[in-house]
Amino acid sequence: MRILMAGASGFLGTRLADRFTADGHQVTRLVRRPARTPDERQWNPSAAQLDPAVVAEADAVVNLAGAGVGDKRWDDDYRRLIRSSRVDTTTTLAVAIAGLPAEDRPKVLLNSSAVGWYGNTGDRVVEEDAPAGEGFLADVCRVWEAATRPAEDAGVRVVRLRTGLPLHRDGGLLKPQLLPFRLGIAGRLGSGRQWLPWISMVDWLDSAAFLLARENVAGPVNLVGPNPVTNAEFTKELARQLHRPAIIPIPALALKVVLGGFAHEALTSTRVLPGVLNRAGFPWRHPDLAGALHAALTE
Repeated sequence: MRILMAGASGFLGTRLADRFTADGHQVTRLVRRPARTPDERQWNPSAAQLDPAVVAEADAVVNLAGAGVGDKRWDDDYRRLIRSSRVDTTTTLAVAIAGLPAEDRPKVLLNSSAVGWYGNTGDRVVEEDAPAGEGFLADVCRVWEAATRPAEDAGVRVVRLRTGLPLHRDGGLLKPQLLPFRLGIAGRLGSGRQWLPWISMVDWLDSAAFLLARENVAGPVNLVGPNPVTNAEFTKELARQLHRPAIIPIPALALKVVLGGFAHEALTSTRVLPGVLNRAGFPWRHPDLAGALHAALTE
């Protein structure tokens, strides 16, 4: 397939572009700077600028663009960037797709979203049919997903990838924790009772490829492992695999001082299950945390 991809230089995007290329697909990357290579095309989503001909060349569009939610301390400006970097890119792509003649439209749009959609679920288990929760990230996810509607209304299959916490030593949830754990100065966050919707990196990549090809799946899909754990359980297993103690809990107040507005999200409990993937027969390679962490630390 010819795949047009936004966010191809990010933590997940780099790996997914490589995976698609290895699978034999042709990946064209959208970049904001002038294109430098034959597989790049320039766009400016902040100004809703994208050449329709670029979209018409694609069989599929994949959008993973968005500023990292854990990359910086949240202030009002960064909150606006988190929102606009997602909504502007999604709107620009969806409108461009919808504006093409039917015969020129890509067949599918895989658009990133997040399990932040559900807000704080406590111990309650949720799947894709659960309504949006409350809080900043839930509000962002609501408008983010709504921005795909022009493409959906035009008859294009739209899959909203509600991604959890992919595990890889080079980024995401795991990277910032490795040094404190190896120094023996880590522990659970807050009470440790909050649920973590983890997923192994290989299962995240496999699920994206699975959804690209599965023509009968559309709408929201939770990209999370089938067996969520609490933060305390995650901490215990990571410490076991690193052969280090994890006996120094990080109080909620300390997180608020260090992380600002993001502390609330770091302490949120999201007990999410991958209902759509399970019902579609997705073949999990790492259904349990122990295997996922071992792969994240060694592969």
